[in-house]
Amino acid sequence: MAYICNLGSGQLPLEGNGFASLYIDQQGTQTRLTLNSSRLGQQQSQSLSVATGNWTVPPTLFQTSMGLILRIESGQGQTFITIQAGQLQVLTTPPSLANAKVLPLQQSEATPISSMSPMQPMQPMQPMRMGDMEMQMSPMQMRMGNMELKMGDGKPAQSATGNRFCPQCGGAIKEGDYPTGGTASHRFCSNCGQALT
Repeated sequence: MAYICNLGSGQLPLEGNGFASLYIDQQGTQTRLTLNSSRLGQQQSQSLSVATGNWTVPPTLFQTSMGLILRIESGQGQTFITIQAGQLQVLTTPPSLANAKVLPLQQSEATPISSMSPMQPMQPMQPMRMGDMEMQMSPMQMRMGNMELKMGDGKPAQSATGNRFCPQCGGAIKEGDYPTGGTASHRFCSNCGQALT
């Protein structure tokens, strides 16, 4: 059995003109809550699963001055979950519900629909051209006029004028820059210490 509650403005404190929906579902002895909220052009979804035991009565949602409180009653006793500012948290002590307003829950058979779709992976950056300048990634290359710079292939970058640059930090490589114990076959960048081949 599952229940849903559409929360309007004022029921759940959200910045701006936000709205939210709370989905409550029992799966075996677990109670699962899913809170979908939207505010200021941003969408969020948060879930919580709590071992409550099998429900003996439908859940009850209360609105209090501190936020929303969900009461689950089962053979194990009562479980209280607070919903405040988009956060779901199990309470360790029963709250005072003397002046609380009961919010209606609608029975639902459907699973919760997250308001967010998964992000798609970014497509590789295509080479860019502007006038006589060209840039591309993987490995990073840049050409402008008679100058060319390459980085990311593990080799020192070299311009058309013969200057060489470190693939790690981009600093100019100076001939004869060797740390103590260095050899001519294995150079190191004097700026960052990157091994150069």
